[in-house]
Amino acid sequence: MKIKLLSAAISLSLVGCVTTNEEQSAEAILNAPAQEINEQASAPVAINKEVKTAVSKNVVAKQSTNTLNTIITLEKAMSDPDWIGRAPESWYWGDDSNTIFFNRKQEGNPLRDLFQKSINEKGNGAKVPLAQMHIASDRNAVENKAGTQEAYTFKGNVFVKDLASGKVRQLTHTSAYESSVMFLNNGNIAYRVGNKFFEHDLNNNGVKELASLVFSNDPSKKTSEKSYLAQEQSELIDYIALQQRNKELRDAASDKLKAENSTITKSEFYLGKGKRVAHASLSPSGDKLIVSIADSKSSRAATDIMPKYVTDNGDIEPAKVRARVADNAKYSEETFLLDLKTGQKFPLSYENLPGFDEDVLAAVKKENHKREGKTYESKKSPRDIHVMRSYNAIKWHEDGNKVAMLFRAWDNKDRWLATVDLLENKLVSQHRLHDDAWINWSFNEFGWAGDKLYYLSEESGYSHLYLKSLKGKAKKLTSGNFEVSDLTLTDDESSIIFRANKKHPGIYEIYQINLASAKMEPLTNLGGMNDYALSPDGTKLLIEHSQVTMPPELFVKDLAVDAQAIQLTHTVSEEFKAMPWTAPNVVAVPSSYQEDPVYSRVYLPKDFDKKAQKNKAVMFSHGAGYLQNAHLGWSGYFREFMFHSMLVQQGYVVIDMDYRASKGYGRDWRTAIYRHMGKPEVQDMKDGVNWLVENANVDPNRVGTYGGSYGGFLTLMALFTEPDTFQSGAALRLVSDWAYYNHGYTSNILNTPGDDAIAYERSSPIYFAEGLKKPLLINAPMIDDNVFFQDSVRLVQRLIELEKENFETAIYPVEPHGFIQPSSWLDEYRRIYKLFENTL
Repeated sequence: MKIKLLSAAISLSLVGCVTTNEEQSAEAILNAPAQEINEQASAPVAINKEVKTAVSKNVVAKQSTNTLNTIITLEKAMSDPDWIGRAPESWYWGDDSNTIFFNRKQEGNPLRDLFQKSINEKGNGAKVPLAQMHIASDRNAVENKAGTQEAYTFKGNVFVKDLASGKVRQLTHTSAYESSVMFLNNGNIAYRVGNKFFEHDLNNNGVKELASLVFSNDPSKKTSEKSYLAQEQSELIDYIALQQRNKELRDAASDKLKAENSTITKSEFYLGKGKRVAHASLSPSGDKLIVSIADSKSSRAATDIMPKYVTDNGDIEPAKVRARVADNAKYSEETFLLDLKTGQKFPLSYENLPGFDEDVLAAVKKENHKREGKTYESKKSPRDIHVMRSYNAIKWHEDGNKVAMLFRAWDNKDRWLATVDLLENKLVSQHRLHDDAWINWSFNEFGWAGDKLYYLSEESGYSHLYLKSLKGKAKKLTSGNFEVSDLTLTDDESSIIFRANKKHPGIYEIYQINLASAKMEPLTNLGGMNDYALSPDGTKLLIEHSQVTMPPELFVKDLAVDAQAIQLTHTVSEEFKAMPWTAPNVVAVPSSYQEDPVYSRVYLPKDFDKKAQKNKAVMFSHGAGYLQNAHLGWSGYFREFMFHSMLVQQGYVVIDMDYRASKGYGRDWRTAIYRHMGKPEVQDMKDGVNWLVENANVDPNRVGTYGGSYGGFLTLMALFTEPDTFQSGAALRLVSDWAYYNHGYTSNILNTPGDDAIAYERSSPIYFAEGLKKPLLINAPMIDDNVFFQDSVRLVQRLIELEKENFETAIYPVEPHGFIQPSSWLDEYRRIYKLFENTL
C-alpha cells in the first residue's frame, strides 16, 4: 500500500512556545529568476571581517533605484498581510503527476480556496468548484498494491478513485466520521468509525465489522469470589439459585451460537472501564490490530481556566485550557496485540525494551534531595512508557506479517524502535536511543524498506539516516555536521529522498541516497529553504522554495541533478516587490563559550561603518527556543522582517541570533539549555552585542532587545541577570515561570518541578526580577492558551512588590498567543518602537 506523497512542510510540528501565527509559514511570495536564485544561495553568507563590505553590497543590491526613497511604515508592515500576496499553502500533487493542488487564502477573510494548476500552463491555476471538492481533495489518499486505485476520506466519508479513468466512487454517506482508510491485501477497503473498524467489500458492497474496542469490563469474566451475603443468598433462596442457573445457560448458548455460526459478529474486545484509545493500527491483512490504551483521565486533560472578558453576550466566559507541568500526573500506556480471527488479546510487555526499569533521573533526584538535606536511594522500577505521539508511530509491513512501533519514556530520556514477534506475541527491541537530556520531538521518522527498517537518529550528534535488518546491526547511511529529515522512500524501495542542511546550516536542499551503495547526490541547488513532495510517478519534485527576501513559491523540477527548476506560482503583489526591504546577512558570530559560532541574521544600514557617530542597535530573539531563524530562506517572522527593514532605514543595526537551543545545529546545540534555560542563550546574546560593537560600529550603550514567547522569556532573563547588556527590552507573550507552562514542552528540558525544582528555579525569570534596572515593556495577550496571561500578571505583581519603577504593561484583551487583529499588531509594535526611540 502506497501513501500519496504530501508536502514535507505540512508534516512538521513543534511543541511549546511555537504555536504562533508569526511563526507559521509566510503568506507572501517574491518572483526571482532561477539565475538570481542560484547567485543568491551563498551571497548573504559573510563571516567576521568580511561582513562589512559583503553586507553593505547586499543591502544596496536589494534596493532598486526607483524604490530607495520609499519609506517603510509600521502602519503598512503591521496591516492585514493580504497586501503581500496570499501564498500557496498545503500543496500536493495530482494523480497524473502533471497537476498540482494548493490552498490559497481568500482576500479579507480567513477562508481558503483549493486551486488546481497544470505544471505546463502559465498563471496560478483556477479554483476547484465546490461540487468537485470530493474528487480533488485526495491529499491523504492511499494506493492499492497494483497502483490502480486510491482511497481517501472527504468530510468524514470514504471515496475510492480509479486512477486510469479518474472515476470516483463514494463508499459511505453517513453522519458518522470515517477515518484511517486503507487498502487490505485482499483488495477491500478498511476504515475506522470511532472505536470500531470495518471492512468494505468493493465487489458486493458488503460491510463487515473487524473489531470493536469496548471500554468496559468483560461481562464474560465472572468474579470467582462472592461476598458472604451473596453466597448465603444463593444457598438459602431457591429462586436466586434458579435465576443464576438460567443466566448461565443463556450465556453458554449464546457463546455456542457465536462459535458455530459465522454470520454473527465476534469482534468485541473489552479493554477495561475508564480507559481510552491512544493509538490503534490495523494490519493490511485485516487479521490483527495493535492498540495502546491509557486512562481516560490522563495528563492530557484540560485542568486550568482562562477567562475571556470580551464576548458576544457580555458575560465572562471561562474557557478550559491545558494543564501546567507542575500539575501533570505521570502518563503511560498499555499496548496490546488483538487477534481479530480468534478474539484473543495479548499484552505487549515493555520488559523487552532495554532500560525499561532504569532510574534515569537518579543523579537529578540526588541533587535535589541533597539541597533539602535528604538522601535519595536509587532503585530500579518499571518506567512509564507510551507509543510515541508522532505521525504514524505504528507501521505495518505491506505483507501484514511484520509491524514496527516507536515508543518513548514519559521521563523523555529514551526512544525505542521495536518490532512485534507475532508468533510469541512480544516486543523485540530494534534500536534504543538514549539521551541524558531529552529525546527530540523531531527526527523520529521510520519505515520499512523491503524487510529492513530505516530510521532517523541523533545518536551521532546530528539527525542521520540508518538502515537495519531485523536480526543484524544498523548501517549508518549519512554522516556529517548536518541534519537529515523529511524522508520519502522511492516506489522501487531502492532509494530515499530527504531534506538536509549539508551545504550550510541555513540552506536546506533536497538529496537522494541509494540504500545499497549509500551514494548520496543532491537533487536541488537552489539555495535558501526548500521543502518538497515527490510526484506519484516518481519522476519530479514539487518544491516550495524561498530566500531571505523572497517568500515561498512553488517550483517543479525533474529528478535529474542538472535539470532546471521551473517556477509555477507567482502570487506576490507588485506593491510588496517595490518596497526597499533590507536583505540581512547570515553571519557566524564567534562564541566565547564553545567552538561553534552563533549564526545570526544581521541587518545593516547604508554606510553603517562610515559614520562618525556610533550606531544604535536592536537584538531580536526568536520564539519556540527550538526554532531556526538565521537561515537563508524566508522567515515565518515576516512582520519582524518588515519592522527590521524599517529600523534599518532609520539608522538602526539589527541582529537576530540562533542562540543555543535553536534548531538546525545538532543535538548538543539543542540540549545546551538542559536544566538551565536562559543562561546559555543570554551568554550568546552578550557575544552578539560584542560582535556588533566590534564589527558594526555600534555603541554598546545604545542596544535594546525584544522578542515574543521564548524570545520574551529571554528578554526577561537578559534584563534581570545581565542588566548592563541592554538599555531596554520588550517582552511579548512572555514566560515568567516555567512551572506554569505545559508538560510536553517543559518537562523535556527541565524535567518536572517535583523531581527537579532546582532546574525550574534557576530557569524562571520571576526568581530574578530584582535584577531589573533598565526600562522593560511587557505586552500580554489575555486569551493566550499557550503562555497564560497569568505569567504576566504574576510577574507584574512581583515587580510591584519589589518597588520597581521602570516597567510598563500593555494588555491585549482579544488576542491569543499569536496576534490576529492588525490593530493589535500595530499597537504592539508602536510601543516597541517608542521604547527603543526613547531609550536608545
